[in-house]
Amino acid sequence: MIFDSLLGMFSVDMGIDLGTCNTLVCVKGEGVVLNEPSVVAVRRGTNQVLRNGNAVGQVAKEMLGRTPGSISAIRPLKDGVIADFDITEAMLGYFIRKVHGRSRFVKPRVVIAVPSGITAVEKRAVYNSAERAGSRRVYLVEEPMAAGIGAGLPIGEATASMIVDIGGGTTEVAIMSLADIAVVQSIRVAGDEMDAAIISYVRRKYDLMIGLQTAERIKIEIGSIVALDQEMEKEVRGRDVVGGLPHKATVTSEEIREALTEPVQQIIECVMQTLENAEPELAADLVENGIHLAGGGALLRGLDQKLSEGTGLLVNLVDDPLSCVARGTSVYLDNLAAWKDTMESDVDEY
Repeated sequence: MIFDSLLGMFSVDMGIDLGTCNTLVCVKGEGVVLNEPSVVAVRRGTNQVLRNGNAVGQVAKEMLGRTPGSISAIRPLKDGVIADFDITEAMLGYFIRKVHGRSRFVKPRVVIAVPSGITAVEKRAVYNSAERAGSRRVYLVEEPMAAGIGAGLPIGEATASMIVDIGGGTTEVAIMSLADIAVVQSIRVAGDEMDAAIISYVRRKYDLMIGLQTAERIKIEIGSIVALDQEMEKEVRGRDVVGGLPHKATVTSEEIREALTEPVQQIIECVMQTLENAEPELAADLVENGIHLAGGGALLRGLDQKLSEGTGLLVNLVDDPLSCVARGTSVYLDNLAAWKDTMESDVDEY
């Protein structure tokens, strides 16, 4: 314990939101110090990262859909869990080294947020990847709990706090009380599904094939789930499905709203199911406390209004929803002794 404390004086311990789309790293006293896409560029058929191991994050994302036959730009996480162990390890190692910036002999402690619905095997994969990537000690915390902590909700008190965390690969819906999760639902419908729905709609209506990055930009720039005071439109470019040649079309916010209806409805149904499974006293607390939205998907225009209409509860967007989980992992790390007695944390406990 004393030796670990001494090492801590020379290391930069960090909290990590290991997301399907983006990875955020938070350090005590500094806030979010890294926010990079969860993308790695490798030589096709191998796990060899390009450019001396630096083709990770934003550099690699810019290659998505543009790589020649010899290169693959890979997102090693799918639906919030590791799909490629070796590439995830390389990506984590790059991010940890970039933030730590110290001797390889002094390794940091790391807290990583994981989806609540993953299996013990998937948790072990995250733990092993972080350990082999250069961590001294690894702790795992469930994403909705990290989001609740990062949002400053009173999760340690005898009252219900509800969080809806819409990430890239998963949506986590949880009701928390007394520093634990009372009810939780996790579905693999989130930002990626919204992007896929836009791609499918544009192809079906305009015979135009667009890429994931284009779909994401459409969602961010003109996406909504309720009627807007002033509807918007955007010109998009891609490949004509029939002729195979480059082509363009103009899509409107009304059309994108139609495309997003199904994935958003699945999220709302998940929230409703979670509320139905809550104890009556917890449900009663939520009449006053309401629901809190976190994650990048929470920024979809009108989602808070749509969710409020569906549940009859007040819905609040947390401060800086994109970094909410990462900030929660950092707070968890700062209060490790207190939190790990009440929450599942070290993989050895699984």
